[in-house]
Amino acid sequence: MRKLTGIFLLALALAPAVPAQKSGIHREDMDPSCKPCEDFWRYANGGWIDRNPIPPQQARWGTMAVMNEKNRERLKTILEEAAAAKQPAAPHIRQIGDLYAACMDTAALDARGVEPIRAELDQIAKISDLAALRATLTRLQMTALAPASLFALPDLKNSKEMIANIGAGGISLPDRDYYFREDQRSQKIREEFLKHVERMFVLLGEPQDRAAEAARKVMAFEKELAGAMLTNVERRDPYARYHKMDLAGVNALTPNYDWREAFRLFHLPESTPVNVSEPKFLKKLDEQLTAVPLEDWKTWLRWRVAKNAAPHLSKPFRDEDFYFSSTVLTGVREPLPRWQQCSNTVDRLLGDALGREFVARYFPPQAKKRMQEMVENLRATLREELEKADWLAPETKKNAIAKLNAFYAKIGYPDRWRDYSGVEIRRDRYFESVRSAGEFNRRYQMSKIGKPIDRNDWGMTPPTVNAYYNPTMNEIAFPAGILQPPLFDMEADDAVNYGAIGAVIGHEMGHGFDDQGSKYDADGNLREWWTPEDRKKFEERTACVIDQFNTLDVGEGLRHNGKLVVGEALGDLGGLTLAYRAYRRSLKGKEGPVLDGFTADQRFFLSFARTWAVVDRPEAMRLRLNTDPHPLPRFRAIGTLQNMPEFHKAFGCKPGDPMVRPPEKQCRLW
Repeated sequence: MRKLTGIFLLALALAPAVPAQKSGIHREDMDPSCKPCEDFWRYANGGWIDRNPIPPQQARWGTMAVMNEKNRERLKTILEEAAAAKQPAAPHIRQIGDLYAACMDTAALDARGVEPIRAELDQIAKISDLAALRATLTRLQMTALAPASLFALPDLKNSKEMIANIGAGGISLPDRDYYFREDQRSQKIREEFLKHVERMFVLLGEPQDRAAEAARKVMAFEKELAGAMLTNVERRDPYARYHKMDLAGVNALTPNYDWREAFRLFHLPESTPVNVSEPKFLKKLDEQLTAVPLEDWKTWLRWRVAKNAAPHLSKPFRDEDFYFSSTVLTGVREPLPRWQQCSNTVDRLLGDALGREFVARYFPPQAKKRMQEMVENLRATLREELEKADWLAPETKKNAIAKLNAFYAKIGYPDRWRDYSGVEIRRDRYFESVRSAGEFNRRYQMSKIGKPIDRNDWGMTPPTVNAYYNPTMNEIAFPAGILQPPLFDMEADDAVNYGAIGAVIGHEMGHGFDDQGSKYDADGNLREWWTPEDRKKFEERTACVIDQFNTLDVGEGLRHNGKLVVGEALGDLGGLTLAYRAYRRSLKGKEGPVLDGFTADQRFFLSFARTWAVVDRPEAMRLRLNTDPHPLPRFRAIGTLQNMPEFHKAFGCKPGDPMVRPPEKQCRLW
């Protein structure tokens, strides 16, 4: 072997040091007393869970909640600087600063009491006949408070066309089944709801006895509406929500209500196509126009206006709204600090203006570039998996790959920032400022009808800690807010990034092929592109996941509804499987490094489980089991990994271990 010269050794000594790879795993967050093959969620997260009880202001607490808190702190800095900025500040800076300052001035809110909604309440009081009731329902379209509201959505079978959509609403409890369940918990919630509505009417000035009667009327009215709604599971079928017709067809469903005035409110031509998502509901609503006494309608309308406005009114209204919405339903003990509430409001109403500043400070271009590379590696990996999926017929395989190739990936933030110059923000008129921004955004959304699809629009704001798949646009989106440590760490080894954000990328890609997304083609159109035989095979695979989550005991004898969570569970299983293979693909045949005593594969799975280091309050857990299409976080980790031989191998798990489903019951998508 040739001897190295002194010059070469000197050169090595003078070369810049290569930074050590960061493992991305924190042993103090783990619980080594728990065996990984017994309960991997606890093994990966037990230390962190024990040190981090749920704060009194939160219904759940975990990895993403902490990320969200960090982002809120960043937004606080931006907003406080904007609120203190001297003139002339940039228009978007002035707007976010003024709205934040108006929100923070609770003394001004408290001094005004019910005044901000007095004019609306007076208008409702003057309703004297059916014509006046119809006119009021039309006005409420502007704030989306009507029981059936117009929205702009792509035509499900011609996704390049934006059409009008009429959705079902008007209820106050979390979903329609809360009006009918007879278990003790549901009955208690209904009792609390009646008391809540009664107290709200007292705040509006009603005597106690009349307030109690008003609450009973509200409950009876909403129960009738709820009975005509689709269930959460029924709503998962897009064909059940597709009923395209013209304006005449809509009016035929509602002979007591002419939708032409609502069209005029948003300057929609009468030739605009409409999708009625739930015709049965619309018929029931039309019956209610004449079957329900006018005074009962007025009672419900007053409730609807007060309920919507309560978070933006004086302290008694805010406290009452918090008690029912947060304490009763989710177990939260204290409201968020006011600055967080105000940050959330600005983010919701002026998302691009605030997001623009967030991105400039906290999302560097190299992060976007690295994320794009990961997305393309996962896309290439899924393409390989589809090509060798021997259970798919050539025709189905071709269509699936075409859909994958057409995925449009949005990363970080929009290409163009929205202009909010049409919004009037006044520091001394918080409620009116919120209303101005809300109506501006409503008009903006409705203005899309009849225009070409604009991919610049996002369904989430840049600081959001979340991601999504949109089937009609066939796009996946990852806001800058979720592209932060520990889910996405530019300094960490690839194993933990693929286990965390890689699994999120795979999850959103997987939605394109879940029980809902698989019904849309590469162009985002609702169309059956599977052969009948392949669709049957696909449904057999989804049935495996449904059965798994139907039988997982989540405590207190409770179970998931497998048919409700199947899409998200498929996303987790397919996404993690895809992320693992993409990581292995990135190694190009080599082995990843052993860091901090863990192999690369072990760190990959630990990173995935850490994403779901989340605990819910008991009340919030029950609410999510009833209404949330996502499995509970702990079981997103456990349920997914029980099906993965790669995980079993990494930690030496054997058949019979709780983290290993019997081989014949292990679920696979591809």
